[in-house]
Amino acid sequence: MSGRQDREARREERLREDEQAGASERRQQMIKIASAVAFLAVAAVVVLIVISQNQSSGGDSSDLEGISEVKQELSGIPQNGMVLGDPKAKVTVLEFADLQCPVCKGYSEEVIPQVIENQVRGGEAKLSFRNFTIIDEQSIPAGAAAIAAGKQGRGWNFVELFFRNQGLERSGYVTDEFLTAIAKGAGVTDIARWNRDRGSKAVLSEVSASTAEAEKLGFTGTPSFALDGPATDGTAAMGTPDSAAVLEEGIEAAG
Repeated sequence: MSGRQDREARREERLREDEQAGASERRQQMIKIASAVAFLAVAAVVVLIVISQNQSSGGDSSDLEGISEVKQELSGIPQNGMVLGDPKAKVTVLEFADLQCPVCKGYSEEVIPQVIENQVRGGEAKLSFRNFTIIDEQSIPAGAAAIAAGKQGRGWNFVELFFRNQGLERSGYVTDEFLTAIAKGAGVTDIARWNRDRGSKAVLSEVSASTAEAEKLGFTGTPSFALDGPATDGTAAMGTPDSAAVLEEGIEAAG
């Protein structure tokens, strides 16, 4: 082997060694990154557990939150029963929800307000709240209480205020005291009438009927949405949109 070939061979050997060293270093870096990600994931779970353990065990009827915010959000928008918006709006958005559902609470705070402010207030769509009672037996009186509030033009105020003061799921917070506080905070003026209505056979049957309607549409979770408009063939199931923008696009398509 000539001197030149020998030098070339040694150079190639050094390059291979450097490449192997670099690959080893990269593997170590990836292991460190993966370990860090795993640590953060575990830390996030721990944080969620701590937060969950430190949450209140139920709604606080003596200290309601969000009364003025809900009133401002819905101010000036017509309400008829559990329907919010101009009765002449071309598109109806049906929201099937359980008042005890924490995901429904999230939608009421992050998704629904944008739709209310834009397409409902603008007269393009109206929102119809339908009870889909899937959590436990307390969801039925909660849903009936909302419908009873709707008979006094405060159905959506009741729903939105309930969500803002929702307690932990299945914690037993849905008491007469809690429901009455929500009704008063929502602006229900005739509490005696509200009490009669929420216990009536007709209102309780309405809760059952809307739950059956959701099941007929094929829904299995809450919240689930359906649309009814000029461009739909009857009531069209939409499912659970992952953002306000997706829901708004559906409304536009249905009109």
